[in-house]
Amino acid sequence: MRAVALKGKREFELKEIEEPVIDNEKVVIKILKAGICGSDLHYFEMGEPVGLVMGHEFCGEVINPGNRTDLKVGDRVTALPISPCGNCPACLSGNPQYCKSTWTHAVGLSLDNPGALTEKIKVRSDMVLKVPDNVSDEEASMAEPTAVALHGIHLADVKVGSKVLVIGGGIIGLLSAMFAKKEGASFVAVSETNLKRGEKAVSLGVADKYYNATDENMLNEVITDTNGGFDIVIECCGNASAVTSSLVTVRPGGVVVLVGVATGPISIPTVVAVMNELTVKGAIAYTKEEFATCLDLISNKQIEVMKFVDDIVSYDEVQNAYLRLTSGNDGAVKILVSPNK
Repeated sequence: MRAVALKGKREFELKEIEEPVIDNEKVVIKILKAGICGSDLHYFEMGEPVGLVMGHEFCGEVINPGNRTDLKVGDRVTALPISPCGNCPACLSGNPQYCKSTWTHAVGLSLDNPGALTEKIKVRSDMVLKVPDNVSDEEASMAEPTAVALHGIHLADVKVGSKVLVIGGGIIGLLSAMFAKKEGASFVAVSETNLKRGEKAVSLGVADKYYNATDENMLNEVITDTNGGFDIVIECCGNASAVTSSLVTVRPGGVVVLVGVATGPISIPTVVAVMNELTVKGAIAYTKEEFATCLDLISNKQIEVMKFVDDIVSYDEVQNAYLRLTSGNDGAVKILVSPNK
């Protein structure tokens, strides 16, 4: 079957890989739509591991339900791509996202478990969720990144009247801004180096203001707008300048949530966090409950996710889609992939 695999730095190849073997335990799924995630972009930039078939955001159709008696052939499903052990304290407390095994065999994030940039995949049956009939394939493929944003918002504990800054106007940043508004934040802003993405945050109605992260006057502008700094800053980039910006734009005693993932060590002025007694939290993935909640929110029309989708591309167009998303000057924040296009 066809698959889009990582070939090297900023390069993919369309190749043939073996179909998943039916074992009557895991669920075998025919992919209908897949999403390109921000973490996928890191692999693309690094070019490693060679041969990786990415795609951990998806909607598909059941080919074989495995050991799930509540599923049948033809059901539309999505799934948490993670691989938690199920027995450690993290898993038993309902937080599989920081189980040590969570990413070992994750779908689309490990060489031994191809992701949704191929025609069929095999997923752990306990991670599969049925997609409601009124949720489109495209909407279902947005559940995973939406859950990432919701988890960060839960950790931030946004309250009615909170002033919130989101650093980074990619899909996780815009979804985080959306949820901050939904939780009652009185002022939500997005900081971005990409002018088009910053403007999009405002035009889509998820942010009240866009700050140009390259503007030397940004900090003074923030202090004026917020009377001393934001109550909460949600950092969605994962680089040193973004994390530093999060520490200096939050008010003394404020909360910083680090959602962006750095691919290596970074240097930041921790003295700012110490002197201002900041609460700094890391956020990774989501709980299974948060993932299911996002499907429910989409189904109940409580949130609109399709407004963030800029394009749907074929396998042949995946290379260009990744180039767009990493260009730094394209306004696209979310691109989906269709194996049938």
